[in-house]
Amino acid sequence: MIVEERMRTYINSLDLGNTPFLEELEQDAHLGRIPIIRKEMQSFIKVLLAIHRPKRVLEVGTAIGFSTLLICQYGPPDLHITTIENYEKRIPIAKENFKRAGREGQITLLEGDAGAYLKELEGTFDLIFMDAAKGQYINWLPDVLGLMHKGSVLLSDNVLQEGDIIESHYLVERRNRTIYKRMREYLFELKHCPLLLTSILPLGDGAAVSVKL
Repeated sequence: MIVEERMRTYINSLDLGNTPFLEELEQDAHLGRIPIIRKEMQSFIKVLLAIHRPKRVLEVGTAIGFSTLLICQYGPPDLHITTIENYEKRIPIAKENFKRAGREGQITLLEGDAGAYLKELEGTFDLIFMDAAKGQYINWLPDVLGLMHKGSVLLSDNVLQEGDIIESHYLVERRNRTIYKRMREYLFELKHCPLLLTSILPLGDGAAVSVKL
């Protein structure tokens, strides 16, 4: 836990929530034990969308489409989002949710390996949301940078790993050590890359916000 539980509960208690459809989708995700972005990140994304007003968005990690639809709902009306998902079992669920929400025209769903798509995509994006395999963030970064123009925002979720990121390598469970090592490398690169200005926030499970200079 990064932020003390009582403080997080208090902050979340002030939140006005989302549309009824998104609230229902969030409840379904929790019941099905499907990970989606936390309340704190939802609130942050809505503020970021209001400030930045992105028209072209890339999301790496669709899951069941909750964050995709949140971005559609609270972004500009002419926003289009390209989202990538590799987990076959969740793809049809995401498609059905997009259809139920009436947002199919705003969304391009790419099915398969994000690493391959990031090398093939053309043009640039105003906002890139990274929320997929945490151990791959560092490997995807060079291609992600190529998809950003001056002023583009890169939002990376789950970067502090429930606080494990500050622990000794030997205190991290063996099965998590590779992700731990790669995430530390990723955060170092974000902070030291001359093309980016980055702030790392103890928000949810940790978020990094980077702007291309």
